[in-house]
Amino acid sequence: MAKIEITPKGEFHSGYGCVIMAAAAGVFLFIAWWMFYHVPVTMDREMAAIAQETPAKLPDIAPVPDLQARLTAFATAVSAGQKTTLKLSVADLNALLLLAPDTGGPGYKDMLRIKSLDAAKGLITTDASLPMNTAKFWEGKKRYLVGEIDLALEKTALGPDTKVSAVRVPGKKLPDEMLKGMQMYGYCGPFHNDATLGPVFKAITEVKVEADGLLVTSGQ
Repeated sequence: MAKIEITPKGEFHSGYGCVIMAAAAGVFLFIAWWMFYHVPVTMDREMAAIAQETPAKLPDIAPVPDLQARLTAFATAVSAGQKTTLKLSVADLNALLLLAPDTGGPGYKDMLRIKSLDAAKGLITTDASLPMNTAKFWEGKKRYLVGEIDLALEKTALGPDTKVSAVRVPGKKLPDEMLKGMQMYGYCGPFHNDATLGPVFKAITEVKVEADGLLVTSGQ
């Protein structure tokens, strides 16, 4: 049987490889430009349109004298595996902001102030003054998103968490992509990661928004 040989009829040119390499480099450069320049600069411009250069002065938080004792009693019952409940008013929730674990950044007491609860929608409404970086992060400058933020409760493996549901900045509209970015992160992370508070949060089985406060339940 005769041996079959395939003989290429087209001519090879070294320029073909150069074109392919140039195209690949072009794609890489476009992706790099998109990720490290276009997106940050676009987001920076959108942030600048809704943010202000100075933080808002949020109302002072009044300490709640018996809060620590109620929290200790709840934590003790949780540790003993007992079913227990804890009712937290708006004043209690704001006082809790003073007890938030230090994460090395701005504290919740400087960024949030809980103002009302919506039992029908299951939302916690806060006044907010959130620091936001600029694209030129090396300058160390901050801007502040000042407005209202609705927080929705979410159950996680580490216990209850709160995530952004809606953001309202007077006279301005938050870009959809920015809102989606804010909705990715929970606000209870510092409590989840705390050596003392973490196990208590993990043992909580239900948190219900009521008209006069949050009803926190642990155990069955």
